[in-house]
Amino acid sequence: MLVETHVQTIDSTTPARKDCPVCGSPGSAPLYRQEGVPVHSVLLFRSRDEAVRFPRGDLELKHCTECGFVWNAAFDESAMRYSADYEETQGFSETFNDFQRRLAERLVKRHGLRHKKLIEIGCGKGEFLTLLCELGRNTGVGFDPAYVRERSRSRESRRVRFVRDFYSPRYADVQADFICCKMTLEHIAWPAELFRVIRQSIRPGYNPVLFIQLPCFRRILEETAFWDIYYEHCSYFTLASLARLFRLTGFDVLHLERDFGGQYLIGEARLTNGVKPVVSVAEADDEAAAAALIPGFQRRAAAAIEGWRRRLQASLAARKRIVVWGGGSKAVAFLTAVGLGKAVSLVVDINPHKHGTYLAGTGHRIVGPAALKEEPPDEVILMNPIYRDEVRGELESMGLRPTVSTV
Repeated sequence: MLVETHVQTIDSTTPARKDCPVCGSPGSAPLYRQEGVPVHSVLLFRSRDEAVRFPRGDLELKHCTECGFVWNAAFDESAMRYSADYEETQGFSETFNDFQRRLAERLVKRHGLRHKKLIEIGCGKGEFLTLLCELGRNTGVGFDPAYVRERSRSRESRRVRFVRDFYSPRYADVQADFICCKMTLEHIAWPAELFRVIRQSIRPGYNPVLFIQLPCFRRILEETAFWDIYYEHCSYFTLASLARLFRLTGFDVLHLERDFGGQYLIGEARLTNGVKPVVSVAEADDEAAAAALIPGFQRRAAAAIEGWRRRLQASLAARKRIVVWGGGSKAVAFLTAVGLGKAVSLVVDINPHKHGTYLAGTGHRIVGPAALKEEPPDEVILMNPIYRDEVRGELESMGLRPTVSTV
């Protein structure tokens, strides 16, 4: 998922990590702190002991008062282990696949992506790049050390090539009409450096669209979503700060929006044409809204965590059987912050590659939905409300009607 640049790993205690990684400003304000969180959330742990004993790090989110970027000043790049055991895909959910297909269709139509050359930086298991190539008869190259060739479901294998490596300047010979970086930028400790590497790699005759999708930090602020702050995500953007990153690194903004129930930011840009950019009303409003929500976030998060802790303690005292649905980063962040894992019996996930593995930090066993027929839950805590209808349908198909609550 990460991208190699010429910037070396810098220890979190050095002054450079305290300055803004986007604009270099020394002016920052503390935003959120949590100690002792697992440094990876979706690695496949095949024993409970391995999951519980996995290394931990700290969250020390800082907010740049100059450009609006938010980053984990305590992040250590050397702790990251992206490999075939990194199980990030959401492609087993029909809800997510419907969203992804609609997005791909919009991009193909908006940018005329037919018989074009595509690059995806941080392609995961390759589903989105493959979809873009199938829809537009495009050719593509995906970069990701976590790619697993045996998982490919492509009907266009001759059109899509995958490189199990980090994207870096040594791949500058791979040119494209469209560059995709989807759910990857939040993993990059030096996002401005990535954009400069991309810009410097573009050769004369090419003017690709740069497409970015990543979590929306304003939504985290709005919902006090402490479960969406975790170690792997070292960089956080709002619509306004993403636009500023584009411009600081030589790109003009083409399109900005929030999607997937407001959870994701989408940004599209091209190399600057030299015309002074105009900041849109939407950007200005977004910046003001985020700035108003940042003060007091630590206090609000602490109150939300304590509320969930009391709720789980009450369920534990009442001998209720509780399961968490969603065995990914949100579950790790939620259970680590609340610290009452003993109240939860199991973690459920529809991804079959996770079944029989264990959740980072807490060591909960991850099972498929069918396991609930043998051990029916009283309550299901769903880690993402956008999947509510899908999960309810799954439960009802098994004749189960537990209480379903969402974070």
